[in-house]
Amino acid sequence: MTALKYAGMDDTDSEDELPPGWEERSTKDGWVYYANHEEMKTQWEHPKTGKKKRCAGALPYGWEQETDDKGQIFYSDHINKRTTYFDPRQAFTIEDMQVKPKRYDGNTTALEVLHDCDLSDKVVVITGANSGIGFETARSFALHGAHVIIACRNQSRAMKAVSLITEEWRKARVEAMTLDLASLRSVREFAEIFKARKLPLHILVCNAAVCTQPWNLTEDGLETTFQICHLGHFYLVELLQDVLRHSAPARVVVVSSESHRFTDLVDSCGKVELKLLSPPQKEYWSMLAYNRAKLCNILFSNELHRRMSPHGVTCNALHPGNMMYTSIHRSWWLMTLLFTFARPFTKSMVRRVFVVVFGFSNLSAIHLTNHLQITF
Repeated sequence: MTALKYAGMDDTDSEDELPPGWEERSTKDGWVYYANHEEMKTQWEHPKTGKKKRCAGALPYGWEQETDDKGQIFYSDHINKRTTYFDPRQAFTIEDMQVKPKRYDGNTTALEVLHDCDLSDKVVVITGANSGIGFETARSFALHGAHVIIACRNQSRAMKAVSLITEEWRKARVEAMTLDLASLRSVREFAEIFKARKLPLHILVCNAAVCTQPWNLTEDGLETTFQICHLGHFYLVELLQDVLRHSAPARVVVVSSESHRFTDLVDSCGKVELKLLSPPQKEYWSMLAYNRAKLCNILFSNELHRRMSPHGVTCNALHPGNMMYTSIHRSWWLMTLLFTFARPFTKSMVRRVFVVVFGFSNLSAIHLTNHLQITF
């Protein structure tokens, strides 16, 4: 093309040759557009290929971009003492590639989800993070710069988890604090100590849980599974809600389970039977208690989001994945045996499904939301 030859560069891309009456131009910041002199119109897409392009790199040595009296851009070649309205960089344009959002699946790891995320200004509290899902969540946040607090009942196991993360990256900011969800006194003490440190709280992951526990009452006189899986977290969020608001944007993530579908909390009249949440020993079945607690998690998450989202705090419940292998079943030999046989077919803790922890996918809202009253 004449313009290219005048600029001292030959056309080497015949596939992009313009139809008669068309001209290729560029904006001041290097984006290419096309002028149709017959129809007196311009467009960003190439009239033949439909592609968008932009100029690559800086102007060649000796060239300078200037503006004439009419406001049009022209280019001066100070070495050869000539000017042209053709951008010499257009000989080396590159296609404007549209980057599609990455799709995640069951093989995606948490580290992959957080790729390129800088969490160095975030403070994260994760309950039950000494092992399993909680540990991988804590590890992934910490390796991306977040200040992670592992809130656990067993301090020796929590410190071991901290050591494993700092061994992987010595600059990781991760620490352990004592929190026993089976004791409302311990929950209150944890909140008081955390508040005294004047730290913000950007992410609170309510992860800790027990399953297949024999019937037992906590020091507060409540059934253990219900208090650890739900009520302890409920109280923790209540005590820290002011910190979450002051740290907005912030979020609460509640690890629930798909098993919430296999239970109910309403009586024949459609009212919530609160006695089902902490039943006497003769009416207790461990899996049913777990399912009820997980249903409460979702109801709580939905209502919490409704109340807190206007203040910049989002809340979501999640299902971590079917047949995820963890040690949550350790209290019941039958469930342990089942998981042992199923383990070759289960999802790996390190390799899979942690996208849900960071994608914060809401489980479906269910009809009981209107029946459960949550008091702050």
